[in-house]
Amino acid sequence: MALAFLNQSRSFDAARNAVRFVGHDGMFQVLFFIEVGALAKSDTALQRTEPSATRWLSSFDALRNSIQDVAHKAYSYRRRAFYTLTAADFR
Repeated sequence: MALAFLNQSRSFDAARNAVRFVGHDGMFQVLFFIEVGALAKSDTALQRTEPSATRWLSSFDALRNSIQDVAHKAYSYRRRAFYTLTAADFR
């Protein structure tokens, strides 16, 4: 079965300084975190403002398709229970 993002929810994880979202591969849940640095790299408007959880989540929403594409790519290399996506993953 392939990785799917059935649940559109996401949350800000202050401890990891990342946005958390979930994918599913059949009955298995796969956790993803995208570091705020990766969001800031992709969102130039975010680079010019004071960061906040609300802005990080809005940035995630705006970039959701490309973030999920990178998540698919990471998952296809090696299947694990969780991933942390960094700025280096977005080239």
